[in-house]
Amino acid sequence: MVNAVVSRGTGMTESAEDRAQWRGRLLRAGRDLFAAYGYAHTTVEQLCAEARVPIRAFHQQFTSREALLIALYDEVATSGLRASEEAMLSDDMEECATEERFRRLFAAYVRGVTADRRAARVAFVETLGVSRTVDDHLAMWRTMWSEFLTCEAERAAERGEVGDGDQRVAVTVMTHSVEELLAHHARRPRQVTPDWLTEELTRLSLTMLGSP
Repeated sequence: MVNAVVSRGTGMTESAEDRAQWRGRLLRAGRDLFAAYGYAHTTVEQLCAEARVPIRAFHQQFTSREALLIALYDEVATSGLRASEEAMLSDDMEECATEERFRRLFAAYVRGVTADRRAARVAFVETLGVSRTVDDHLAMWRTMWSEFLTCEAERAAERGEVGDGDQRVAVTVMTHSVEELLAHHARRPRQVTPDWLTEELTRLSLTMLGSP
């Protein structure tokens, strides 16, 4: 026998399986509604109606709308991280010149974070200026990427393919440039293609790092 109850307030029948799927439903609803109408204009009630879950389901899964927004950002950021890691582990990556390394790295990252246009808009547009909590979370990811890219820049400097000196300032500026270009893409996905993003990020990175 299916274990099911009628949710008060919605009149919908919910099973144990439904309850197990609440988080996924709410994530999909957040992705759709935040992208279409904006984070600021989407309520918990609207999210639950879109996800077809009771209001209490939201509060069981997330502490706030901010927590849902952060979870959506993390999905996108993790996709980009995994894609970049796979690119860096490819068999011939070690033999690549710095320009080609950066191009492959950015190509993988861009593909990972722009695969879903709605998710990209939420991650790179709707998170902007929401709160100190969200800003701090984005800064945590930014710090991680800055450390990763600094290692790449220092490797390139050792090979004489970029300028000498402390690359951290250039990498910090580069990281912010990545975010700005991805926000530009998320607002205008038909005008700013992933291939264009990859080439622009590669060009900017090499310029900032002082590539000859």
